[in-house]
Amino acid sequence: MSQWVKGEIVEITHWTPTLFSIRFKADIAPFKAGQYTKLSLQQGEKRIARAYSFVNPPSEPIHEVLLVEVPDGNLSVPLHQLQVGDELNVAYQANGFFILDELPPCDTLWMISTGTAVGPFLSMLREGDVWQRVKQVILIHGVRLNVDLCYREELEQLQQQRDGFTYVPLVTREQPESGCQGRVTELIENKQLLTYLGYKQFPDNSHFMLCGNPEMVKELSAQLQSMGYERHRRAKPGHITVEQYW
Repeated sequence: MSQWVKGEIVEITHWTPTLFSIRFKADIAPFKAGQYTKLSLQQGEKRIARAYSFVNPPSEPIHEVLLVEVPDGNLSVPLHQLQVGDELNVAYQANGFFILDELPPCDTLWMISTGTAVGPFLSMLREGDVWQRVKQVILIHGVRLNVDLCYREELEQLQQQRDGFTYVPLVTREQPESGCQGRVTELIENKQLLTYLGYKQFPDNSHFMLCGNPEMVKELSAQLQSMGYERHRRAKPGHITVEQYW
């Protein structure tokens, strides 16, 4: 059972009418980039709680999560109605094994996300420890529309500033302003993704972190396994680490 502490909202960013991020103060236990917390609100005698990954790095005192309002969502709708200064409940202890410490050594790290699942990757990139672990990071963020590419400006700036970092937005429902059009599985199947990146095949010693829509994670994991890559486990190191985001 979660131990809850009070959090105070200090900033809200509305990326689209339904996509938003909340920054809040809360006295919680230290966590690692890639882990998630739980937020909750009390509705009468009932507590409504959901898990959300941290977007901020562990070194920052202000915490941040990225959310999308789900129609009739028991928690996302009331969370979207909160204002700066309002309170929410935050789990004291973070959880999750979708962290860099769990990865085997690799040279190229593929961070592949859809929707709000870009959050844990942002936490890792902002913390910066990844740059001491791998030579190259490729972040792929799949969304429906260009406007859904939250944090795009930050990631484009990071690409300009950091050798070894590549940001590839994927847009499915309209022509992309940058990046590629289509789902990541399709773009791997037809070689367009590798061509866009200037590769003929995936670089040697690659590791793939998949986070997002469970169907994407399942399909892409199977696709990579059909190409000879293996799921990573502590007892048997492999090439694919997954996090199903809801």
